[in-house]
Amino acid sequence: MALLGVPEEQKRRQGQVELGQGQSLHIVMLGLDSAGKTTVLYRLKFNEFVNTVPTIGFNTEKIRLSNGTAKGISCHFWDVGGQEKLRPLWKSYSRCTDGIIYVVDSVDVDRLEEAKTELHKVTKFAENQGTPLLVIANKQDLPKSLPVAEIEKQLALHELTPSTTYHIQPACAIIGEGLTEGMDKLYEMILKRRKSLKQKKKR
Repeated sequence: MALLGVPEEQKRRQGQVELGQGQSLHIVMLGLDSAGKTTVLYRLKFNEFVNTVPTIGFNTEKIRLSNGTAKGISCHFWDVGGQEKLRPLWKSYSRCTDGIIYVVDSVDVDRLEEAKTELHKVTKFAENQGTPLLVIANKQDLPKSLPVAEIEKQLALHELTPSTTYHIQPACAIIGEGLTEGMDKLYEMILKRRKSLKQKKKR
């Protein structure tokens, strides 16, 4: 395994200081059914592909991240089912969370409008104002997957609430490609938000 470069190692240690010793992040994972949320969750936990079934309700896992600048950070993940009847629960599970991961099926073009509608609902909840958002454009390994720039456009990410910071990450959850980079970006956004909130309190 390659060693972290000095700047990356310093960045990781600084992040751990910012977060505070022993603290864990609360992350909620949302998205339409069959987008690949649970596959992402267990790829992060076990670093291998786990065959999953549709989530009825939610899955919860505490995971210590093992790669990237977020390495060693403990995250409490809530993976909430994406079926239409379960989506009213999203508001409760995303309340007061540190970060939101929204997983999108890059191949299922016909449901991108639906994915957009549900995403914009979530970011408009009063409790979610300013919560960092990581959009995972999953299944990018498949031939008919849409380019990330097109997904970003169709989800109208530029129209999200002004306080919402976001990053869209191309990924393939089955092999884990893109997940470390995505989690690093989310972690970075969370730290920036915490620092900003601390500065506001001091004023």
